[in-house]
Amino acid sequence: MKLDWDDADAGWQPALQAWRNSAAGQSLLAFLAQREAAGATIYPPEPLRALQLTPLNQIQVVILGQDPYHGPGQAEGLSFSVPAGQKVPPSLRNIFKELQRDLGQQPPMSPHLGDWARRGVLLLNTCLTVEDGQPASHAKKGWEALTDALIAAAARDAGPKVFMLWGAHAQAKAALIEAAGGRHLLLQANHPSPLSAMRPPVPFLGCGHFSQARAWLAAQGRTLDWTLHG
Repeated sequence: MKLDWDDADAGWQPALQAWRNSAAGQSLLAFLAQREAAGATIYPPEPLRALQLTPLNQIQVVILGQDPYHGPGQAEGLSFSVPAGQKVPPSLRNIFKELQRDLGQQPPMSPHLGDWARRGVLLLNTCLTVEDGQPASHAKKGWEALTDALIAAAARDAGPKVFMLWGAHAQAKAALIEAAGGRHLLLQANHPSPLSAMRPPVPFLGCGHFSQARAWLAAQGRTLDWTLHG
């Protein structure tokens, strides 16, 4: 695991530096060092990858995830994304179903969402590391203080953005976005997990978030291509 702080876009650096100097940051870094010294396998290899691929001033959409995938070869520092060639996880399969229903986008679609990240879709998990086979093993250890600061920084940035909040965990971050003054579009639905994707109050399948985001951004003079290449 590499924490390449300097490779993150310059716009993210104030939030990163403030967190690293905070009690929460120091505690988390000590915890990670302790777990690595104990031989723990920690994913993903590059926890800050979303901040490297998506500069703050280029964000058009923010998609919040929760915990990185905890299986070998899956997590790659981008929420919901796995490397090309990996089996498509269930939540991502439902994201692809909604893309096809909403925009007519046809398979094959690569499970690696780097195309989106490079086009201004910030794919941010609220916890940035996890141990092999142990979901949520690094939750509430200090990452959330950083990711809350990153969400708030994205909301304060002048460019109009769409925040896609899927599931209760992501929706709990709405106040961080609303505090910026209401210039962004918040789209909320159930999580795309098979356990909740079709349940009320707002089923993920059928939510239309991809077309709504594209239309709203177009009205702001911005263009977003949701295409994923297999």
